Amino acid sequence: MCKEARLAETAAEIAAAHRAGTLSPKQTVARCYARLRAHNDPALFITLRDEADSLAEAQALSKHAASLPLYGVPVAVKDNIDVAGLPTTAACPAFAYTPHRDASVVARLRAAGAIVIGKTNLDQFATGLVGVRSPYGIPRNAIKPELVPGGSSAGSAAAVAAGIVPLALGTDTAGSGRVPAGLNNIVGLKPSLGLVSTSGVVPACRTLDCVSVFALTVDDAFAALAAIAGPDTHDPYSRQRPLGRPGAMPPQVTLGVPLDGQRLFFGDQQFAAAYDAALERLARLGCVIAPIDMEPFYETARLLYEGPWVAERTITAKPVLDSDPDALHPVTREIVVSGLKPTAMDAFAAFYRLEELRRSAERTFGSIDALALPTAPTAYTVAQVLADPIQLNSRLGTYTNFVNLLDLCGLALPAAFTPSGIPFGITLLAPGGTDAALATIGRAFHADTGLPLGALKLAQPAEAPA
Repeated sequence: MCKEARLAETAAEIAAAHRAGTLSPKQTVARCYARLRAHNDPALFITLRDEADSLAEAQALSKHAASLPLYGVPVAVKDNIDVAGLPTTAACPAFAYTPHRDASVVARLRAAGAIVIGKTNLDQFATGLVGVRSPYGIPRNAIKPELVPGGSSAGSAAAVAAGIVPLALGTDTAGSGRVPAGLNNIVGLKPSLGLVSTSGVVPACRTLDCVSVFALTVDDAFAALAAIAGPDTHDPYSRQRPLGRPGAMPPQVTLGVPLDGQRLFFGDQQFAAAYDAALERLARLGCVIAPIDMEPFYETARLLYEGPWVAERTITAKPVLDSDPDALHPVTREIVVSGLKPTAMDAFAAFYRLEELRRSAERTFGSIDALALPTAPTAYTVAQVLADPIQLNSRLGTYTNFVNLLDLCGLALPAAFTPSGIPFGITLLAPGGTDAALATIGRAFHADTGLPLGALKLAQPAEAPA
């Protein structure tokens, strides 16, 4: 008996099937909507594009589009990123507006052949790492429904993990493009600052914001990054940065890890054991594991929410705070109000300290190629987070909050499932401009785990040639 052919699930497989004519873009888009209905999570998307419109766009893709890298690939977009004709809410109905043009990243995805199917749910104003701070409901974690989906890009991560779309855009200021990836067994790519335009993105912390990518594989994530990367005259924070491409695993890579006394798991022994196992896997792949002092990184992380940068969040939400404060989620409102307190002197003192911490990080990276850290130190249920929303959210940012302040790029990778069936992930971090080098390590690590794709229970595709 002939073995049943594998369905095209990754972006690379879908685009290849479209080019080969074994699957049409229209069939793929129809499958997205069918899977979304079967998944039956009304909190996953805030706005879904009309199915007939999406199908018509797929049907209309001209034959010359077959040469495009994301030919007919469906994508979801976090609802703080503009899609022309669809409301942008940032999960706050009182803030909502309907843009007349796509954000630069959305325009570039479309130019690469992708088809947008809708806008995904998020922690309001992208403020949170939990995915529960939205008036539109709490998206289900694709692996274990009782767990938080992670935030703030909750809907984007869960949609990819559930196999509804193979690619989704999120944003990442404090870990929003990494924590949800780790909690849903998928890849989360946080690019170097300025590599990807944020024009048409609702700011969280405008000086730190990144558009991120969720995917089932590293190759898919990097293909999407290649499609959206590049300077943009509409974004004053955009800059020319090297992209490169993933290659063969180097013979030796030195990875920094926390000293034993600085490994924080908040009592989660299963995550601690999974991290040890991940480091052993990296060592078997030829990496040198080098313990380093993490305290400067932890101090930098504390600056993000305990320092003046929270005022950047207040700038965006202040019109709603002034006109209709009850329209804000209670936890979001508490955070936004705290941004009114820092003074100019507080800001400059923090800027001075951050420069000192940046020099410390540069010295650390002088002896290592990248950091290899847990994506999150533990996982929490929705009930636990609702009972303790601030502290547990803060814990999830232990290994993420310092990254953008130090201008690091990051790649969150599935690493294991704990004996309790909870996804555990690691994140590779390196100085800005080394995105391709992280992808090189990450694709080798992910392939070696043999983990299934997201929640699909399907094997990873054969690794593409370097």
